[in-house]
Amino acid sequence: MVVIASWTKVVTESRVVVSGIITVLNIFIWYYVLDKIVGDLGNLRLVVLYAAGCAIGTMMTTAYFGWKESKDKIRVTPENETI
Repeated sequence: MVVIASWTKVVTESRVVVSGIITVLNIFIWYYVLDKIVGDLGNLRLVVLYAAGCAIGTMMTTAYFGWKESKDKIRVTPENETI
């Protein structure tokens, strides 16, 4: 889910080329994952591991972008802004 969270971030920032590149990467990942899961539908462990990985990736990426934004806000304060 690092890919999806990153994609969401670049789309909201209107970064067109980067969002397109991430979309292509995401399609290849989903193709691989679907192939593995459909090929072994009875393997609940595989699905649980993938779901846990998605949750951890989403949480880590969200935390990183939150940390980065708070760090950027500290840098740009009204006292040091230029007109």
